[in-house]
Amino acid sequence: MSSERGPSVPVSSSTPHPHVEVCKGVNGLDKVVLRETRGSSAEVYLYGGHVTSWKNDHGEELLFLSSKASFKPPKAIRGGIPICFPQFGSDGSLEQHGFARNRLWAIDNDPPPFPTNISNKAFVDLILKPSEEDMKIWPYSFEYRLRIALGPGGDLLLTSRIRNTNGDGKPFSFTFAYHTYFSVSDISEVRVEGLETLDYLDNLQNKERFTEQGDALTFESEVDKIYLSTPTKIAILDHEKKRTFVLRKDGLPDAVVWNPWDKKAKAMADFGDDEYKHMLCVEAAAVEKPITLKPGEEWKGRLELSTVPSSYCSGQLDPQRVLQGS
Repeated sequence: MSSERGPSVPVSSSTPHPHVEVCKGVNGLDKVVLRETRGSSAEVYLYGGHVTSWKNDHGEELLFLSSKASFKPPKAIRGGIPICFPQFGSDGSLEQHGFARNRLWAIDNDPPPFPTNISNKAFVDLILKPSEEDMKIWPYSFEYRLRIALGPGGDLLLTSRIRNTNGDGKPFSFTFAYHTYFSVSDISEVRVEGLETLDYLDNLQNKERFTEQGDALTFESEVDKIYLSTPTKIAILDHEKKRTFVLRKDGLPDAVVWNPWDKKAKAMADFGDDEYKHMLCVEAAAVEKPITLKPGEEWKGRLELSTVPSSYCSGQLDPQRVLQGS
């Protein structure tokens, strides 16, 4: 938080808004801080349209951000919620995970109307359009609008709207992910529910297709899987913190689960050697079948993140109520 400003400086004199503050972050990069009345908050860097922090109303950080994260463009920020667009991973002609996560986004002061929850006062609309350089590596015209909002209960909502604005009649296809890094107490104490019995592509085995067994996912080694045709709701249970993350997603059929484990962690310059123990990526994604848009068409992909206290039931966390609840 910028020390020169008070806790609720308005965005500008014309929009007094205690819920939204634009200030300087690490290395002088512009960031937007969202605050909800009960105390939850989120921070979004314009560089990458990147959520780097999401705290509950007790001030506890819910996202993982590496202590070695570089806030130096053109390198992507390690942790938080990077946006993978227009390419997920390295399947394609672009750099790993595309270019949206290392471009400077703009605040969109006049977004087209948007069915929205009126009670969300803490939100920001961002927009990304391709530069001439971008058009050389990916020759399509688009408008990518991203709304990041904090709900009254501290839920974090991300809505992406991507429109094909090509004037020459050309369709384009893309893959996508919200590459969310969750903060967990200890990776070996975490389990993921909602992906049992599903097919997945294993990135550690040349994208070979397997079927997950009937148990919740637990972690004892490196994992990098793309689960297919996933439910709209996935739960991450953290035994030690007695906390469950719930992901609800729309327009995003796949879910990527990733943890680099010790060897890969040591090989990454922007990732602490032991930090893999305290993070897990579960990513709402559209990877297996690229999304194709004709000129004028728009795609929408929505992710809602919330936390609920995990309740113990005969020595076990009881996630079923979480998964079956509304």
